[in-house]
Amino acid sequence: MTGSSPSLSAEQGRPAVLAFALLRGAVAAGLGVGSIAVLVLALWISSPTSDSSPGGALHAAAGLWLLAHGAELIRADTLSGVPAPVGLVPLLLAVVPVWLVHRAARDVLVPEEGRPVPSAAGAFAMVVTGYLLVGAAVAYYGRGGPLSADPLSLLFPAALVVAGAAAAGVWTAAGRPVGPPPSWAPVSLHEALARGRFREHAGTVCRTAAAAVAVLLGGGALLVAVALMWHAHPAQESFGRLAGDWAGRVSVFLLALVLVPNAAVWGAAYGLGPGFALGTASTVTPLAFSGRPALPGFPLLAAMPAEGPGTVLNWSATAVPVAAGVTVAWFTVRRAAPPGAAREDAWSPRETALAAALAAVGCGAGTAVLAAAAGGALGTRALAEFGPVWWLTGAAALAWTALLGVPGALLLRAWRLREPGAATDEEGGAAGNPQPVPVPVSVSAHARVRAQVPAQEETLRASHGSDRRWWRWSGRRGGDDAAGAAPGSEPDAASAGAPASRPAAAAAAATPVAPQAARPAVPDRDEGFEPYDFLPTDPWHERTARPEGAGPSGNS
Repeated sequence: MTGSSPSLSAEQGRPAVLAFALLRGAVAAGLGVGSIAVLVLALWISSPTSDSSPGGALHAAAGLWLLAHGAELIRADTLSGVPAPVGLVPLLLAVVPVWLVHRAARDVLVPEEGRPVPSAAGAFAMVVTGYLLVGAAVAYYGRGGPLSADPLSLLFPAALVVAGAAAAGVWTAAGRPVGPPPSWAPVSLHEALARGRFREHAGTVCRTAAAAVAVLLGGGALLVAVALMWHAHPAQESFGRLAGDWAGRVSVFLLALVLVPNAAVWGAAYGLGPGFALGTASTVTPLAFSGRPALPGFPLLAAMPAEGPGTVLNWSATAVPVAAGVTVAWFTVRRAAPPGAAREDAWSPRETALAAALAAVGCGAGTAVLAAAAGGALGTRALAEFGPVWWLTGAAALAWTALLGVPGALLLRAWRLREPGAATDEEGGAAGNPQPVPVPVSVSAHARVRAQVPAQEETLRASHGSDRRWWRWSGRRGGDDAAGAAPGSEPDAASAGAPASRPAAAAAAATPVAPQAARPAVPDRDEGFEPYDFLPTDPWHERTARPEGAGPSGNS
């Protein structure tokens, strides 16, 4: 469509939009098949000793594309003549179809000029349908090839992987919202999701679990790299035996490259303790390498430890889960008690421990899923089990991160809140509310005079007797103060001199003020002077405060 094309309304364009989403799903599947087919055909053309036809190369490409989705392949040309299953999925190869489905579902919901946006459910259904239609055609084409797909594995997990990637794309296009939960969910879940603190805790738990899984994978990859360098000579010999020409070596190198994430998961399972199986009769753990392994000739498998009991060097692999537990504690406290936070702003010990425990559960679940995807059968009998046991690996990841992460988070929280400046001290001062620091302020002449008022009051009381009453605040107007005054007492100097002081004040305001250095010294005040900070409430002031009573009287 061009910019000058007429736009469609929501009713008229709905079939076209759904057809567009269906096409986007089919295109995503076609791009995945095409990329693998181009790579396989390039290797087939460059191989001088290839005895297969182009059809065989295309059948192999179709089988590899289905294997990337988790489907189990059946290899027909075996030495024994018995078909053997191939269920070991190259995880790096699986990234391509997952990313293509995710992008297709996300882009369908991006609004464009002249095209209405479909609903989230419609986009999800159409993209998945278009993708699975192409997948069914590819599976039908590879049915008679050397690598055909098991029909049951096409439904689970292949179709489930496609649906999950499409759902993630729709969720991303919607802005990754959290909630609202479905209507059948408990009311407590609705109330929890409506609170911002719950969302904050949930985000912290998810980020912490993802960081812990990443640390486990990174540590597993480091273990594999160290083992390959330690066994560099056997790995090089295995690489040379598998391929004689450069095209074969490129093929073996690419196969080893797409299996590197699998090897990282295996290394993480080894460091966690359960290890992995090399067939039905052999298990590799840091404590021992027991049984009779069924090892195919492959460079990555040449890095296995020596058979027999483990040594201190093998036991040092437990540093990987220890690092994961420390990661859980660190990422939890990063939000529970940031540096310099007040104690009242930090999470409580219960909230911190609960967040760390939930992050450990998420780490265990993620590790179990990766362990299930990283292993699989490579044949029958002895090769029927190959790789880590998913439930043992997930349970070990949960145990390590919970036992180290929860106490570590509590200790780190207490350490960060130990300083008086970062927490409430015992005397009642609160972090974030420091005690005020006295600042020196210059004292004016008026303030000095007011400081002498108490002494002057004592002098006046002694000279005039105890019967003299000065203006007091009684909370009432009028005659309370007048009635309380002693009969025959002298009138107030302030009230008597108020009318006469107004011209003097105006004249003083019109007089220019001399600089600070040139001002004359202020003489001492009269002993009868007493400054006050309130207005008198005698009848004369009350009358003059009213507008009708202000000014000179008409009888004067």
